[in-house]
Amino acid sequence: MLLLLPCFAQRAGLIDLQICDRDEYNDAMRNRLLLAAQKLSNFLVPLAAVAILVAFLNIAPPGILSDADAIGYAVCHRLDSHSFDIAGRQLPLCARCTGMYLGAVIGLVFLSLRYGRSTGRPSKGVIAILVLFFLAFALDGSNSYLTLMKSVYGGRLNFIPDLYQPNNTLRLFTGSGVGLGMAVAIFSAFNQTFWQNWDDKRILGKPWDFVILIAVMIGIDLLVLPEWDWTLYPLALVSSGGVLLLLTMVYSMLWTMFVRQENQFMRLGQAWLPILAGLTITLLQITTIDVVRLWLTHTWGGFPLG
Repeated sequence: MLLLLPCFAQRAGLIDLQICDRDEYNDAMRNRLLLAAQKLSNFLVPLAAVAILVAFLNIAPPGILSDADAIGYAVCHRLDSHSFDIAGRQLPLCARCTGMYLGAVIGLVFLSLRYGRSTGRPSKGVIAILVLFFLAFALDGSNSYLTLMKSVYGGRLNFIPDLYQPNNTLRLFTGSGVGLGMAVAIFSAFNQTFWQNWDDKRILGKPWDFVILIAVMIGIDLLVLPEWDWTLYPLALVSSGGVLLLLTMVYSMLWTMFVRQENQFMRLGQAWLPILAGLTITLLQITTIDVVRLWLTHTWGGFPLG
């Protein structure tokens, strides 16, 4: 059925009155509503960002490291026995999550410096190594979890054999390997979603780059193991900042797709709104989880067991 609404089209220098069908009219209305929503979001997103930031800072304990604790509290069990310590104070994230988010941050920084806006899939060899990292993560995580459950529930789970004694060193290194894989995946997806001038050059395709990246990651992990205050303090902030970075990138991509702005940006400054929206959603998620978890457990420490 046709709607008697005028559409104008230029034909041979003359303006002819045409009849728009329902689909064309609906498409036009959707585009108008989308444009209005995009303009409105220029004001609402910054306001929401300020409100959520104030709420987060209000519930978080005072101090920079305590703010980092509140970030880690939303994504990590934070068991003291599974964490490294700064002068007797546990890090914001457990050893495995510390390695994972450190690996992700270092990977993203390295890829940004070396590969710009590349999106090409890594070689099969690199992918195979990343898969091995994930399998090591899954194996060590499963073994660690079963060992923990056996310590909590005693003899009821003694029929499950111990593969090996879990420790924070293995948690750190296996977490770091998965963090590198997360960095590769998110780096490629972010470039494909945001930039007009992304290219399909292979990520980690340059000779020795993957070896260098792994060596850097191992070096950072080795700085964590001695638990020196002067190294752990900044690395604790970097790892908890990695939580914000990864979640913000993911939610920024989802926002960009939701408002249909994919591949419209040439510079990072042009993408301020979806990035701010991603950060706002990230802080909303963290604050909500913190409130619920604190209400359930009444502690900023690890999950009560037993």
